[in-house]
Amino acid sequence: MMRLKDPFLLLMGIGLSNVGAWIFLIALNLIVLDETGSALAVGILYVLKPLAALVTNTWAGSLIDRLNKRGLMVFLDILRAVLVAVLPFISSIPLMYAVVFVINMGSAVFYPASMTYMTKLIPREKRQRFNALRSLIGSGAFIVGPAIAGVLFIIGTPEMALYLNAAALFLSGLITLLLPNLEGDSLANSEKFSFELIKADWRVVKDFSRRFIYVMVVYLLFSCMIVMTAAVDSLEAAFSKEVLGLSNSTYGYLVSIAGAGFLVGALVNIAIADKVRDIHLIAFGSVMVSAGYIVYSFSGGFVAAAVGFSLLSFSLAFAETGFDTFIQERIPVEVMGRVSSMYGWLEGVLVIAATVSIGAGAELLSIRGVVIAGAVVMLIVTVFLCIYTLNRLRVKPLEKKTLVSR
Repeated sequence: MMRLKDPFLLLMGIGLSNVGAWIFLIALNLIVLDETGSALAVGILYVLKPLAALVTNTWAGSLIDRLNKRGLMVFLDILRAVLVAVLPFISSIPLMYAVVFVINMGSAVFYPASMTYMTKLIPREKRQRFNALRSLIGSGAFIVGPAIAGVLFIIGTPEMALYLNAAALFLSGLITLLLPNLEGDSLANSEKFSFELIKADWRVVKDFSRRFIYVMVVYLLFSCMIVMTAAVDSLEAAFSKEVLGLSNSTYGYLVSIAGAGFLVGALVNIAIADKVRDIHLIAFGSVMVSAGYIVYSFSGGFVAAAVGFSLLSFSLAFAETGFDTFIQERIPVEVMGRVSSMYGWLEGVLVIAATVSIGAGAELLSIRGVVIAGAVVMLIVTVFLCIYTLNRLRVKPLEKKTLVSR
């Protein structure tokens, strides 16, 4: 039985990790830029994350669904804390990239593991409210993380910020240890981890996708929306400065408005969590996200861009909460790690392809034209997602039965 303090502890651990992630990102950017003076060297940091996901997600689900989730989460937090603390002592940029790559691999495993653990820990009737609170934590980290990093850079150094991030990850691991152990302490069975086992798990995901097409179509369409947001966001700074003519400080205000919009959306989301179905949150939230990008892409100045940013970030809080609840309700916990990892792998491939394509299009054509095209594609995807989900409202969540052997 879930204790009253368990959701609070879980949210605290998530919050520490999220704040630390923002501090890590900003501090590492500055360290690499100071060491190399190269924007390309900084750009490589952003490529390492999806690459790590591609390398990891093909096999991570096989481990996640068989290992003790709490133990795995604690191990990954401690491992990442140690690696982050080591980074300031590394002078070689290639070696630094290698360590960051391993850290990102740990993060790629951590997300589906934590999602599976949350599903086991939080009762079904409380999941949507919990996901709304988790969205609030994420929006708070979006605002608090960079602010803390900025203060640390004023009174200290980027290296100090990395140490703080390591401490946050370590503390998150300790907090996770206080959560209940919902599983055994070792592998769920005696199967030897091998390539044959991984291939068998790929077939499990394939069979599950065929049996529950509705769930997978929604999953894929929502992932396509996330892919397009990542691709369009990659041109955010260039669009704001070169097309809209915003200064660095004004662009900073624009980013802050996005954070505030997400925060307000998360607060409203908590208020209505018990009154709105996850399907409605996905359907209407996704369409409004793409509508925000449409407004942003056609904007001619700061005010219109701010309206677009506010709308998309406000709506994203609803869409993400609805999606998290949707997969928790409809993907059995026994296969959640494998399904989430494999579809995460596919999403990573699409993010890289879309980002490269939209970047090349901006070079060959125009930044505004490519951003508008990306926003229109996103709108088409989300309208189809909205129609598809609303037409299937009668489909009930799957019962939590073991649909496949582990």
